[in-house]
Amino acid sequence: MRLKSFHAKSMSEAMRMVRQALGDDAIIVATREEEGGGVRVTAAVEEDDLVMASARAPHHAPPKPIIVEEPEIDVGEVVADVLHRHGVPAALSEQLIDAAASLDTDDPQLALGAALDSMFTFSPLHDKRTGNKPLILVGPPGGGKTLVVAKLAAQAVFKKRKVGVITTDTVRAGGMEQLAAFTRLMKIKLATVEDPDALAGAFEVNRGCDVVLVDTAGRNPYDREEMADLKALLAAGVAEPILVLPAGMDALEAADIAQSFKALGVRRMLITRLDMARRLGSLLGTAHRARMAFCNASVSSKVAEGLTPLNPMAFARLMMPPEAKAARAAAKTSPSKTKAVRSSSSRTIP
Repeated sequence: MRLKSFHAKSMSEAMRMVRQALGDDAIIVATREEEGGGVRVTAAVEEDDLVMASARAPHHAPPKPIIVEEPEIDVGEVVADVLHRHGVPAALSEQLIDAAASLDTDDPQLALGAALDSMFTFSPLHDKRTGNKPLILVGPPGGGKTLVVAKLAAQAVFKKRKVGVITTDTVRAGGMEQLAAFTRLMKIKLATVEDPDALAGAFEVNRGCDVVLVDTAGRNPYDREEMADLKALLAAGVAEPILVLPAGMDALEAADIAQSFKALGVRRMLITRLDMARRLGSLLGTAHRARMAFCNASVSSKVAEGLTPLNPMAFARLMMPPEAKAARAAAKTSPSKTKAVRSSSSRTIP
């Protein structure tokens, strides 16, 4: 048996490379997401299959049909069911189903991940590709910005990186005190600012830090005055604004909120409260309508349990967790059912 690994930017591109190099008889042995981006797929093929494929000519007799089992599940139906259960908007759901169906695999989770990869952008915080530009967390009230700042600071401290934390949340009762309690525990100095000029000064003070994080007060996306104040804070362009949005919202409402912050230059979206949401369709609808990239997610209210970087397969696992896959496997068609007859050249890559 011949084994070979392929690295590509997306799962569908990796599958094409497998077919080109090893042919249609190849089987997938393992898949994983790479830290620097992209995916790595390990495929295998019998040496005899390679010899037969290269030696086969028109005058040769066609290979004898062999009996192989049809896929025991309909991947398209499984993906459609998952999207329906999560409340994905109909038009978006149809596009994702079409993308999933174009991938030759009998693994619904893999098909869903490839479909997400084809339609959405995933760009985790502090990734090598995005650098260590200061981050300013923005969003509607109650989204969890302060907790996200604490989690990011804790992750950086754990990696022995120098951290600077700034807050502009001087209005909300207890907002500054909550963040101050977190930073004291981590022995981080907290800078408090009230206007854009003071924020620029705080950035200068923290210039030597590896990670600089800014917590802001929640803003009503429909209040022009509040959004104008936020726009003034972002005007310096020193920090990248990250939208912090909780899961479980109405799809249209969440999309409207995201578009309001998109108008201020926000390009990435961080999801919170995933531990309290079971339907994620609104998140996909929001990212699609606002043309925003997913970065990270918070799945716990505990500071010690940090943020999870999001990528297509990670999101697919959130929508189709292992226990759901196990339940579907148990409900597969019985092996005793009639098997179809195919030629060896018609096999697809699992």
